[in-house]
Amino acid sequence: MDFAREFGLRPDIVEKDYVLGWVIAGIFNDPALNAAWIFKGGTCLKKCFFETYRFSEDLDFTLTSSEHLQEKFLVDTFVKIADWIYEKSGIEIPSDTVRFEIYKNPRGRLSVEGRIGYRGPMRQRGSLPRIKLDLTDDELLALDPVIREVHHPYPDRPEGGIQIQCYSYEELFAEKVRALAERERPRDLYDVVHLYRQDDMNPDRAVVLNTLEKKCQYKGIAIPTITSLENQPERVELEAEWGNMLAHQLPILPPFQQFWQELPQVFEWLYGTVPKAVARSYPMGAQIDPDWRPPGMVQFWGTKIPFEIIRFAAANHLCVDLTYKKSRRLIEPYSLRRTKDGNLLLHAVRHDDGEHRAYRIDRIEDASLTEIPFVPKYAIELTPSGPISAPVSNRVSTSLGRRKSVRGYFTPPKTSYGPKYVIECPVCGKRFTHKTSKTTLNKHKDKQGYPCYGRIGYVVETKY
Repeated sequence: MDFAREFGLRPDIVEKDYVLGWVIAGIFNDPALNAAWIFKGGTCLKKCFFETYRFSEDLDFTLTSSEHLQEKFLVDTFVKIADWIYEKSGIEIPSDTVRFEIYKNPRGRLSVEGRIGYRGPMRQRGSLPRIKLDLTDDELLALDPVIREVHHPYPDRPEGGIQIQCYSYEELFAEKVRALAERERPRDLYDVVHLYRQDDMNPDRAVVLNTLEKKCQYKGIAIPTITSLENQPERVELEAEWGNMLAHQLPILPPFQQFWQELPQVFEWLYGTVPKAVARSYPMGAQIDPDWRPPGMVQFWGTKIPFEIIRFAAANHLCVDLTYKKSRRLIEPYSLRRTKDGNLLLHAVRHDDGEHRAYRIDRIEDASLTEIPFVPKYAIELTPSGPISAPVSNRVSTSLGRRKSVRGYFTPPKTSYGPKYVIECPVCGKRFTHKTSKTTLNKHKDKQGYPCYGRIGYVVETKY
């Protein structure tokens, strides 16, 4: 519930992310799977490379042993993994929800689609939510896999952490470009541009290109160009499905055109026609601690506003509507620095006039994501990539408010009474409208008139 507020996402989406971490831990803990299963796809990017990213829902693996593509082996193995997960975390994976379907893929080889149901800490009523697993053994693995730390920023993170064997960054990059060329789905476009933006990962361009060429040859498709992508019939559907396929995975959906217009830069860099411009860092003042860096993993910041939404905005090149000293301003967030006396400063540029500003995060009164993109003038240093550990705070953050923009400018609320927060009880589903984002619920009855004992709800809508 705390992370749902911090991210501005539905609690069930965050719960699935929590459960995914433990399923990954269970797979790596199994001696038959940990060396033969290689993690890939969007969830791999989210859990192993950069936390401030879209929430992904599936687990994709390339298997190096075809013997594992057998229903009985998979069911028996995951029943054992489920027992281990329950012992370590309390997450229930009932054995009758562990199902694997063997089928022939378009290449005539066997692949597997698995579904496992789970009962997490939210204890939702009705049918159990499920996690999908896609398994195949006929994908080309061009580069050696790597073992990465898995981001699991929840209080029950094992003392030794969680690890998994996964694709290298260059292989993930090449695989996503290949997938974009083959099917042109919104998540592939989002992933390719996001991979390109990660300056601190510094992938080897020649290795990415060479890997892409091998993968396209293996799949029997042409090496993609921006022209070929523009001329494919799937281009229209790509834009039409942008919101349907991505909106539920993000606190706010960036504009499609922002990502599509950046795609030519990716191919110019990939084919070596134009070198990637490396933005300079935001200027560092004398009062700044030069050795401190923001954590890679999400955390609670102990501030009035959920600071993770600002980090998400920075990673997605979106402006933030900020209230500071009772004044609102539209900012481009760039850097988080700590002063020598321990204060955290958000360094930003005002979107309307380009002036530099620094804001103490403990004094920020409100922050809302916007759909207004910006072209970075400096390096984005709010969201370092990789498994950088950070302490988990126990503070409960306030919820995220959103405001709609009109032609790039923000219209203040017409009423002087401020926003209204729609709070939903996680037990009975009943909704209440509060004047503040406080999610504590009074005694109430469910929709059938019986007493409900839900005491803490979550924000499902903010009205202005």
